[in-house]
Formats: sequence, C-alpha cells, structure tokens
Amino acid sequence: MEFLILIGSVALLMYGMKVMSEGLQKMAGSKLRNVLGTMTTNRFTGLLTGAFITTSIQSSTATTVMTVSFVSAGLLTLAQAISVIMGANIGTTATAWIMVLGGSFDMRMLVYGAIILSIILIYSKKNVNMGEFIMGLALMLLGLSTLKMNAADMHLDQNETITQFLAQMSGNGYLSYFLFLLIGGVLTCAVQSSAAIMAITMTLCSTGVLPIDMGIALVMGENIGTTITSNIVALSATTQARRAAMAHLVFNLFGVVWVLCIFRYFVGTICDVWGLAFTPGKVGAIDAAKLNAILATFHTAFNVCNVCILIWFIKPMERLVCMLIPHSESDGEEEGRLKFISGGLLSTAELSLLEANKEIGLFATRCRRMFGLVRDLLHTEKTDEFSKLYARIEKYESITDRMEIEIADYLGGVAEGRLSAESKGQIQRMLREVSELESIGDSCFNLARTLNRRRQYAQEDFTEKQYEHIHNMMALVDTALERMCKAANRGEASHFDINISYNIEHEINNYRTQLKNQNLVDINNKVYDYQIGVFYVDFIAECEKLGDYIVNVVQSTIGNE
Repeated sequence: MEFLILIGSVALLMYGMKVMSEGLQKMAGSKLRNVLGTMTTNRFTGLLTGAFITTSIQSSTATTVMTVSFVSAGLLTLAQAISVIMGANIGTTATAWIMVLGGSFDMRMLVYGAIILSIILIYSKKNVNMGEFIMGLALMLLGLSTLKMNAADMHLDQNETITQFLAQMSGNGYLSYFLFLLIGGVLTCAVQSSAAIMAITMTLCSTGVLPIDMGIALVMGENIGTTITSNIVALSATTQARRAAMAHLVFNLFGVVWVLCIFRYFVGTICDVWGLAFTPGKVGAIDAAKLNAILATFHTAFNVCNVCILIWFIKPMERLVCMLIPHSESDGEEEGRLKFISGGLLSTAELSLLEANKEIGLFATRCRRMFGLVRDLLHTEKTDEFSKLYARIEKYESITDRMEIEIADYLGGVAEGRLSAESKGQIQRMLREVSELESIGDSCFNLARTLNRRRQYAQEDFTEKQYEHIHNMMALVDTALERMCKAANRGEASHFDINISYNIEHEINNYRTQLKNQNLVDINNKVYDYQIGVFYVDFIAECEKLGDYIVNVVQSTIGNE
C-alpha cells in the first residue's frame, strides 16, 4: 500500500510538472518562440535567452528541442544554439528550488485552495491557461507533500534491507559515485523526467537512507540523462541539429568530469555554506529541508560553474562536435527534407503548431519553386536538358506528396493532445492548407506532363501568340503564388489583404475563358492545327486550376472560409 502511494505521488509530481509547463507555454508559447529566434545575437544574450525560456516554461527539454529544430531550419547557428543550451541548463535548476520550497512544509491546504481556484478559471473559460498552470503547480506540490509524508511513514531509515543495500553500494568511494551517476542517468533517460528523479533523490536523502554525496552523484547523472531526449529528437534532423544536441551532451559530460575531479571538496564547500559537516558516504541526523537545499544548491552551482567555464570556449566546442558528427553528404539533398518538424512533437500543442506553421510556409515556397521549374521547362529545347528538368519536376511532385503525409501525420499527433477550440480550428485549417499545397504540386506536374506530351506527339510547336498568352497566364499564376507564400510564411496574417488574391484569381479565370474562346476561333481559321490547340487549352486550364488551389491556401492560412 505504501509502495503504491510512493509510485502514485511520483506520478502526480510528474503529471503536475507537465500540466504546469503546458499552461505556461500556452500563455506565452509564441512569444517565447519569437524570443528564442531573435534574442541570440551573441553568446551572452543566447545564454540569458535559454535561461529565461527554460525558467518560464519549466522544461529544459522543450527549450532544447525547440533549439534543435531552429538549428535544423537554419534559423540559429550552431554557436548560438550552444549558448542557448547552456542557458537552458541554468534555467532548469529552478525546478529543484520549487521542490525545496514546496516540500519544506505541509502545503495541502494551500494546494486544495489552488485546485479550487484553477477549476473555477478553467470552467469559467476566462483564463483557461492560467487555470492549467495553477492546477499543475498545485498537483506538483501535492505530489511532493504526499511523497514526503509517505517516505516518513515508510520509515525507510529503519528498513534493514534497504539501508544495508545502499550502505553496501555507498561504501566503495569513487566507484560508488560512478555507480550512482550511472543509475541517475539511466533512470532519467527511462522516465524522461529529471524532476521526478530529483524528487526521489531528495526523498532518499531527507529520510536518512542515502548519504548526501551519493544523492549528489545521482543529480549529476540526471544532468546527463536529460540530454538523451534532445539527441534522440535530433536523430532524424540535419547534421547541424545533431551537432547542437551533441553539444548539450558534451556540456554536461565536461561538467561531470571536472566536478568528479574535485568532488568531495566541491560537495564539502556546499555543505559548509549550509552549516553541515560533510562526511563522505555517511548518513547523519540532519534536517530534511537543509538536505534538500544542499541538493538544489549543488544543482545550481554545478550548472552555473560549468557555464562560467565553457561560455568562453563555444568555438572549440563547436569544432569538437563537428569532429564528432562530420558533415553528411545527404545534407545537400535539402529539397525533400522537413526542416522544422523533423525533430518530432514539442512539449505542448501550441509550440508544435508554431513549428508546423513554419513547415507549411516552407511547403508553399517549394511549390512556387516547382512552378518556376515548369516555366524553365517551357523553353528548354535540348532533349537531355528537358529530360533532366522533367525528372526533377517529377521528383518535386513526389516530395509534395510526402510532405503532405508527414505534416498531416504530425498535425494528427498534435491533435491527440489537449487542445483549445482555437487550436482545433487551426489544425483543421492547416490540414486543408497541406492538402491544397499538394494539389498545387500535382497541378504543376500536370503542366510539365502537358509540355512533355506536346513535345512527343504534336507535329508543331506553340505559335508566338500562344507563347505570349502562356507567359501572361503564368505571370498571373506566379503573382498569385508569391502572395500565397507571403501569407503562408507570416507569423500573423491579420494584416494580409485577401482581396488582392481574389482579384488575381478572378483575372486568371477571365483570362482562361478569353483564351479558350480565342482558341476555337484560331482552330477554325487554321492558325494552328487541332492537336496543338488541345495541348494549349489543357495548359491554360491547368493554370486556372492552380489559381483555385492557390486562393484556397490563402483562405486557409488567414482563417477566411
């Protein structure tokens, strides 16, 4: 029974941490993302940015994954990403201090009051995100309080099996430090929550079961274990993104190595700050709150000192990770690669939607690039060059198909999370966008196929007048595509004038009708034969379809049905 309460309280702590982090990110997700993208001009602003964002959203993993996706997309350099990751390591130490303050006294009455307040905010729909944040904080503190009381009720310090086991593991000097460091890393990697392992560490130390130096070794292991997430996320990303994730691991490994060299002196100094006489491997009758504060102080000092050392060596770190992860030839094949969401879902739907939005903007840009290839194909005379360009357009068509599926699958994953009504509507609009963009890719390939058929089966080429009309039509379509890309690549589309896109689409429709009518007259007048007229009208009609797909994308982007 007590064991179930122990597991339940840890689960409650983890869930509360997640809800609190999500609530904060929903309140300021886009702002924090913009901060990350703009306030990284040098190593010090990058450091402050990483610390600020991680402290705000209480998730170093979210900050690191966001940073990796930014590097993958080319919005941050590797050096800027390293400074942000350093800051994230400082920001994540705030979690331990929240646990120290929340676990130092019985907060159940305050917690229940906070839960009532959060329910009122959530169900009144006045400030749902704030309500979720307060609910998460309350559940986290409730989990901490329950964990602390349950550990006291279990009398772990009087359980001979546990005390003998830990005493045996703790009695091997530096070998024990390595062992607990490994345990901390494996557990953090397994549960994907350094906060949960930190809470367990505090519980074991405060109940007198685990010596403080062994608890600190666990904390160092947690710092390494938490880097595994970003490295896993970066596996499918670009080389630069993998290097950014590796820099996170290198940063923490370096800190662990130099701290281990002076481990007992370092721990003794922190214990002296709190008035504790440190004896390696020994458990003493010490105030639980003081032990928790020592663990939190070490966590902060470890990361701050590590940053103070490595902030001056960002360039050597950059060269090191470039050596560890050499450039891949496949990185040159950027045409088919997702840049923003290749790393997977971020910790909240709001942040994930922002990344998906960027990916759709890139999708739109690639569609316009594909149309540009069709314009080049129109005037390609040599057979070899025509075949190569046609094959490239065909490849682009398969890329658009794949992008539609991958983005739609990603949005499906986002939709499985807890979403506001606004976010649900945004996902529906984005799904429509990717569907219409894929149709644009199909339409561009149809234009290329028409040109290919005309080249194979027509006895003559388009007349100069037909070429002039095709140029005019394609110019209108390209203008519409340019407007579409501006809409799709905007963070905020509130000032976008959709009437301009409507006017272009109407102009394309009218021009299509005019050219179809003129085509019948020209065929009757024997200006050109019927077959070339069919290819000509097919090309013009496909351009008109393109205009329809384009305006559909614009409508979806700005939320205008």
